[in-house]
Amino acid sequence: MIKTLYPKFQSWSEKGSIYLISDSHLFDSDRKFMGYNISEEEQINILKKRCHKNDSLIHLGDVGNPELFSQIRAYKVLIMGNHDETATQFEPYFNEIYTGPLWIAEKLVLSHEPLCLESGITRKPIAFNIHGHDHSGEYYTDDYHLNLAQNVFGYEPLNLKEFIKEGHLKHIKSIHREIIDNATKRKYSK
Repeated sequence: MIKTLYPKFQSWSEKGSIYLISDSHLFDSDRKFMGYNISEEEQINILKKRCHKNDSLIHLGDVGNPELFSQIRAYKVLIMGNHDETATQFEPYFNEIYTGPLWIAEKLVLSHEPLCLESGITRKPIAFNIHGHDHSGEYYTDDYHLNLAQNVFGYEPLNLKEFIKEGHLKHIKSIHREIIDNATKRKYSK
């Protein structure tokens, strides 16, 4: 279990791993313009090899045709993207559906499009943003963003626990800590 997740989301890792992907664009008409170099069936086969019955798969939007996701036995969560029209089309294939960004831990936000998450006090990022949407860029856009668009990230899902263990969130100062430090500084400075 990933204990740093907020309690509501800890169940995603209770019995297995949490994997994340974005922008599968399965059978989308504009897929050919986005640089995908494997078939939709190959994409699903990669996920079937990684994501098992006790795992959770979080898709960060732009699914395309969701029917192929019925082949994946994991618990499936969707954060809808700009190509995903209505939640009802995904209900038979996903266990949870969110229409906007999801703050799942004190220092971690999941979204479809990249977010600017700066503190109003220090103008420093207050969370790491795992997202998709950008099909042309790097998968690390800076120290606070990871782009999981499948054609950019390489079609493999990201294991969230391993990502956290690698220390990607350690350099982020908690917004709570920043507020306390700023209030203390103002109180004692003259």
